Amino acid sequence: MTYSVAVSGASGYAGGEILRILAAHPDVEIRTVTAHSNAGQPLVQHQPHLRSLAHLTLDETTPEVLAGHDIVFLALPHGQSGQYTDALTDAALVIDAGADHRLTASADWDRFYGGAFHEPWAYGVPELPVAGGKQREKLVGATRIAAPGCNASTVSLSLAPGVAAGVIDASDIVSVLAVGPSGAGKSLKTNLLASEILGTANPYAVGGSHRHIPEIRQALAAARSDDSAKVGGSAAHAPTSAPSSDKGTDASAIRISFTPVLVPMARGILATSTAPIAPGATDDDIRGAWETAYGDERFVQLLPAGQFPRTADVIGANTALLGLAIDRDANRVTVVAAVDNLGKGTAGAAVQSMNLALGLPEDRGLTVNGVAP
Repeated sequence: MTYSVAVSGASGYAGGEILRILAAHPDVEIRTVTAHSNAGQPLVQHQPHLRSLAHLTLDETTPEVLAGHDIVFLALPHGQSGQYTDALTDAALVIDAGADHRLTASADWDRFYGGAFHEPWAYGVPELPVAGGKQREKLVGATRIAAPGCNASTVSLSLAPGVAAGVIDASDIVSVLAVGPSGAGKSLKTNLLASEILGTANPYAVGGSHRHIPEIRQALAAARSDDSAKVGGSAAHAPTSAPSSDKGTDASAIRISFTPVLVPMARGILATSTAPIAPGATDDDIRGAWETAYGDERFVQLLPAGQFPRTADVIGANTALLGLAIDRDANRVTVVAAVDNLGKGTAGAAVQSMNLALGLPEDRGLTVNGVAP
């Protein structure tokens, strides 16, 4: 069976990466691409690297244009997806690459985003440990999926095995991330100009203000929660088993100091996360937690002891590479993770989740191989 696909926000970075992956996917046909201000223009005018899609023209983003497809991807800024998801009641599968359906608690949405709160959908990080298993189980057969925030999924994948196994203290997490500016989208902003970022490293959203913080806390809390249904809502069309908008997952015991730093690389995340070692946890217990969590995973790989990843190793791939160190002098575990923010961090996670929802092989159309040099 070939599934028809519409991609909104197709002129942006996330939309372009979704299209790049889907263009090589054997089970889908990209029929419709949409945009706002760029509607009416050829897709290749904005995505000149997508030569196989040169026949497509950007349509207006409206519910009517998006309707009638088997799969709809929304790659829109936060706060904009909800108006379309509310209208796409007849679409078989909708995957939102924005933030509108990620958070379970309306209070978190109000504090970090603002505007109308929308119900949580199945969270699109298949490998994420949750109480009783993996998030993958919630994506099989799903009809509504929230693709993750790139920074959030990188940090959550880094630390969830330790939280789930009880070998780290999640009340004192520190994460510092080197990130490429493509994560901020294509909008013209002074702080993203080449003259502002080349030759320098610029911290931003310092002091607990980054919008991915509640998403991280939510994911890590669910790794040790007895109520696995609290992560990302139900896989059902209307997530009846999702928590009420004012409850969500209890993440009060998860405390994280999160500092992202813009660095002059177009794409990629290198996240260094540390947490105290839990009393009584041995070195074997600690490393064993990550080996157990990811030993059988294709797209999340723990490197051998003493090895740490580079962003160059994951560019263009749907791969998260992790390096783990145990610092007994500081009594902390350190995890270094490398991810392509547009790949595994966004579009790759979305397509991987799509495969699970449709009953396709999970790795269909995705690669573990990066591009070098």
